[in-house]
Amino acid sequence: MNSKKTVQMTGFLAGLFAICSGLAIGNLYWAQPLLVQITNGFGLSPASGGLLVTATQIGYAIGILFILPLGDFVRRKRLIIIVMVLSIIALLSCALSPSFIILSLSLFSMGIVTISGQIILPLAGDLSKDEERGHIVGIVSSGITAGILFSRFASGIIAGLWGWRSVYLIAAVLNFIMALVIIYVLPEIPRKNKLESYKGLIFSVFTTFKRHKTLVRILLHSGLIFGLVFNIFWTSLTFLLSAEPFNYNTFQIGLVSLAGLVAAVAGLGLGKLQDKGLSIPALGIFIMLSLVTMLGGFLFSNSILAIVLIAAVFSIAVQGISVLTQARLFALSDEERSRLNTVFVVNNFLFGAVGSALASFLWSQGGWSYVMIGAILISLIALIVWISSRNPFYEVDTNHF
Repeated sequence: MNSKKTVQMTGFLAGLFAICSGLAIGNLYWAQPLLVQITNGFGLSPASGGLLVTATQIGYAIGILFILPLGDFVRRKRLIIIVMVLSIIALLSCALSPSFIILSLSLFSMGIVTISGQIILPLAGDLSKDEERGHIVGIVSSGITAGILFSRFASGIIAGLWGWRSVYLIAAVLNFIMALVIIYVLPEIPRKNKLESYKGLIFSVFTTFKRHKTLVRILLHSGLIFGLVFNIFWTSLTFLLSAEPFNYNTFQIGLVSLAGLVAAVAGLGLGKLQDKGLSIPALGIFIMLSLVTMLGGFLFSNSILAIVLIAAVFSIAVQGISVLTQARLFALSDEERSRLNTVFVVNNFLFGAVGSALASFLWSQGGWSYVMIGAILISLIALIVWISSRNPFYEVDTNHF
């Protein structure tokens, strides 16, 4: 049954989806500024804090791979509420954890279930008209970006006032309020397909590449820029700002990271480029913008004003690529958007893990200059992929728009 016949996408519903998605994805990032405070509280070395991040990321990957595909077959409202309630329980477990091991398990569990944002994104695509889908996806995607930035920034402030456990208590309250809003505001949405076999469902995730020939190119665009360059830049920026000549503390580095909010604002309108049939040239422009900003990072590493400007412009480029590739992804099939989103998120997760590791390696080999050279080369590869894939993408445009 086509859900668009039952529920109409409105500006209010798009805004609600954006807030809910941002809050869900933010749960993954509360801990990042708190690692030193948490490990000190348990009497452990700061290096142990990396285990918390790893546990959360592994849990999230499992949830995306084994729960998200259900969105194509079950009632989405029910699925969203279930994972939100489980997220609240996991957040409370984090706040009350008596030991580091329990906290690690709690964060692992929270990673598995805090996926409502990724269920909502393809749902937004389902409920949108074809001529508005890019715009709606851009709004929800901006909520996700804002959620990541807000959680990182706010958690440090909250923990400084009331300790790290208060962060998870407040997060649990916010998620509880949002769950109530979803229960009372979101209409019941019929499921799209009948689930024959869960095993067959998971298998169908891996066979999407066979059914959609352009999927690999879409994933490459996103993976190279959003996965690799984005993580290389922001991971290494922390190293740069904490050393000479800046010597910034964690709070100051957090303020610099707020430059990324520009992307969240810009993302509200970037999806319209897809709706107007301009996604091909726009995608190329955003990739070239990534290349130019990384060149700027290489040339102007001693100026904080230049770095903030570069971070803001680069964030817009990344957001543009993310919104356009995801909108194109959802145009491939009306019946498989949750499974396609599963492939998309896992792809970005894998590229992101490589990007973070590559950032540390390049920094250890030659500092910021090596990092920027690596980011420049990857941006060039992305540009080559865009040039080589223009004709196949044009075929997708004419078939679906």
